[in-house]
Amino acid sequence: MNKSLSILLGMSSVVFPIIVSAQGGLHEGTSLSILSIGSSIVNVLWVVFTVLAIICFVVAGVLFLTAFGDTEKLKTARGAFIWGVVGVVVAILAFSIVSLVRNAIRA
Repeated sequence: MNKSLSILLGMSSVVFPIIVSAQGGLHEGTSLSILSIGSSIVNVLWVVFTVLAIICFVVAGVLFLTAFGDTEKLKTARGAFIWGVVGVVVAILAFSIVSLVRNAIRA
């Protein structure tokens, strides 16, 4: 029960800022286009990814600290860190590809 409560609190800390930022609505004179919707989605996903990346590296750090020289735990912690780095690289590439496509469409 305690683990599910902590997962629920962690997920709500990610979701609540997104819900609050979505309350702004459209302003007078703004147009709704596919590019603006896509840009908004990418910006929100970038924030969510950043939070998840920070959580991933904190978990990997805790795994390193709690390994106490146990080779199997160190291997698990190293794997978590490497997969965190791979996730960051993939996300940066995805964000760059979206930006390149967006710039190519505008040109």
